[in-house]
Amino acid sequence: MINLSIKIISYNIRMRKYRAENDRGRCVACGVCAKTCPKNAISIFHGCYAVVNDEVCIGCGLCEKSCPAGVMYKVKIA
Repeated sequence: MINLSIKIISYNIRMRKYRAENDRGRCVACGVCAKTCPKNAISIFHGCYAVVNDEVCIGCGLCEKSCPAGVMYKVKIA
């Protein structure tokens, strides 16, 4: 079971085309992106800014669309 989970995570990371990033200096830590993320890949670091867990993020862009401050964005993975 553990090996299957590792393979699925590895597959998701390789197959996705985008990942989420943000401008931490402008982030107001409102938490909207974290609440919107379907994979719970975003957390708020010490009430200061959003942090994206790249291993969990699927690059769907929902955080970008929901961010009221406009600091979340998708980055194409090379």
